[in-house]
This record gives sequence, C-alpha cells and structure tokens, in this order.
Amino acid sequence: MTDAELEILVADLESDRVERKSSASDHEKIRETVCAFANDLPNHQLPGIIFVGVKDDGSCAGLNVTDELITALTHIRDEGKTLPFPSLIVQKRMLRGCDVAVIIVEPSDAPPVRYRGRTWIRVGPRRAVATVEEERRLTEKRRPKDLPFDIRPWSAATIDDLDLDLFRRTYLPASVAPEVLAENQRTEGQQLASLRLTSSGVPTVVGVLVLAKDPRAFLPGAYVQFLRLDGTKLADPVRDAATISGPLSELLRTLEEKLVAHIETTRDFTSTLTDIARPDYPLVALQQLARNAVLHRTYEGTNAPVRISWFSDRIEIHSPGGPYGQVTKANFGQPDATDYRNPYLAEAMRNLGYVQKFGVGIALARKEMEKNGNPPLEYRVEDSAVLAILRRGA
Repeated sequence: MTDAELEILVADLESDRVERKSSASDHEKIRETVCAFANDLPNHQLPGIIFVGVKDDGSCAGLNVTDELITALTHIRDEGKTLPFPSLIVQKRMLRGCDVAVIIVEPSDAPPVRYRGRTWIRVGPRRAVATVEEERRLTEKRRPKDLPFDIRPWSAATIDDLDLDLFRRTYLPASVAPEVLAENQRTEGQQLASLRLTSSGVPTVVGVLVLAKDPRAFLPGAYVQFLRLDGTKLADPVRDAATISGPLSELLRTLEEKLVAHIETTRDFTSTLTDIARPDYPLVALQQLARNAVLHRTYEGTNAPVRISWFSDRIEIHSPGGPYGQVTKANFGQPDATDYRNPYLAEAMRNLGYVQKFGVGIALARKEMEKNGNPPLEYRVEDSAVLAILRRGA
C-alpha cells in the first residue's frame, strides 16, 4: 500500500479496517487484532491495518520504531499462537511526519483463524470472541479456489471413516481453549468444520491425516518406512523393519518410540571420573527432523512414504517433495527461509504438541548434533525430495 493510501486510513476514525496503538506494549491486543482482521467477518476482502505508534485520535504517539520492534512484530506470523498462519506484512513508514510500524493483515482464505484457541472477530469498533453463529459464517466464507492441498475436501472419505472418539478425546480439547469448550454450543459437525477437518460434510486431507482410522486407504503415501541395517549399504542385513502408519498422533508417537528404541548410549568417564552417558544420536535432533519430514513432504501426486534408513554409520531421512514457496535449494536450512506446503497439517501438529515453535526445527537439530559431538547435519535438496543425513558420533 502507498503512503497516501495509509495516510487516508490512519485519519479515518470510523473505519473498521483500522486499529491504532500508541505502543507495542500490549502484545495480546495486537495479536487478537491480527486474528480478527485475518477472519474478516464483514467480508471486506481487503487487508486490515494496525498502526503502531498512533494514538486513538490519529495523532502521532512519538514511538521509536526500531528494527528490533519490526522484527518482533513480524514474528507474530509464525510464533505458533495464531493458527492457521496469518498473512501479514510489517513495515516502518513515515506517515504525516510520524514514524509508524504498519502491520498489514490479509484476509484468510480458510477461516476461522484462532489466537490461543479463540476465534477473534471485529465488526465496527467491536473486537470479541466469535459466537456460534459468527463462527459458522466464517466457516462458510472460505475461498475454495486457492486452498492448499491439505485443506481440500477428499471426496473418497466420509465422516464414518473418521475416528470421532479420537476427535472428542484428544484433538478438540488440544485445539480450542478450555473456557471456549466449556460454553460451547456447536454441534460436532460444526466443530469439525471450524477446525478445517471437514468441508461441507466431507473430510479434508488434513482431516484424513489427523482422524482417519486408516489414512493410507485414502492417501497411500501417508506412512513412514523404517529400516535398520547392519552395515552402510541398503543391501546389508536388516536388523529391524517397520511400516509406521495411523492417525497423525498415533504415527508420531509410534515413530518416536521406534527412534528411542534404536538409540545406543555409551558411557564416557572424564578425567574427574564423572560418568557421562552419550547417545550415538541426540533424540531431539531425530524428533525434529522426522517430524519435519512428515510435515513438509508432499502428499499430492505420490504414493511414496517418508523413509528412515538407519545404517551403522549414519541415518538418512528421505522426505518426498522438494523445496516449497520461498524456500529454494539455495536458501534451504537458513533461519529466515520458511514456508509451508501443508500449513493446516502444521496447525494440527502444533495443536497436538509436536511443534512448539515454527521455523526452528533444523536449527535445533544442528545445535543438538553439535552439542552431542556428531558431525554437522547434511542435506541433499532436489526438486522432488529432501534427504537429511545424520552422521554417527565418535
């Protein structure tokens, strides 16, 4: 947006597309407003603007807009508290002689968007948690034409193919704030739709991955092939082989149990006779890379699984699907290179507790490998696949 367009909006005290903040100290209110603008309940189909450094009357608050402030506001997108990821741009602008941090929030293609499990909306000056009727309206205004693959309805599946007990027992309470659930008057069908697990009564791809009794019946590649070998080549004797599948929570839990079972620990006595237990691979690194493979792989147009091949000298984690979006072969693995082929699967993994913070998995794995004394993590990035290689420690 141009400075002239922003100056008109900042001066329009009646616009329900504008929020003004004197400072960035009220982090909660800013995030609630981001969520509300992303939901776009009035259906403006135009971005909402948050001016940080402007008083309620439109006058300048004299805020020192630093690079650190802009960075902190930008991190609202992928800190994992607002899901699905809001589309926003944060810029420093000089408007009518005043330094301002401008947050431009685009309407979501797949509402409702939630901040800390609550669906915030804005109509006129009101910002509040959406009622049952308001949330139903949000669900109905999704834009089907550009939806990511993981939220498209999967017509081969029906509600009967979903484990609704798993939904009630595990996924619903993990996804929605307890206070909201306590006063919830939504039907189960409305709950499934609002969490993007169904669309018009049909399970979505993420609904199949999270809740289907047998996801492979609909997405044949939705599993992990684990292979432990006695040697350094695929032709060497097999010690253990497993096909790990099931609803997302079951798949990730079983996969972690398999990784833990194969980690070997040695005892290391220091010069002070301190006994130090050192695994051949750090569990945290394996968790992060295996979860990344499940999250960032492509489920479209392939029946290939995620493959984990555990050799005597290394582990190879093979994920179908190459770099996506802003991530390229050149910038793969760099801290600021983050994009999501499956943003709603990412939301589901965050809800289930398998992702604490987005965009840090590779960095955390590298740190744990170094701390454990392993050689540096390696990546081979191709157009159709990504291979992570972890070398065994000395």
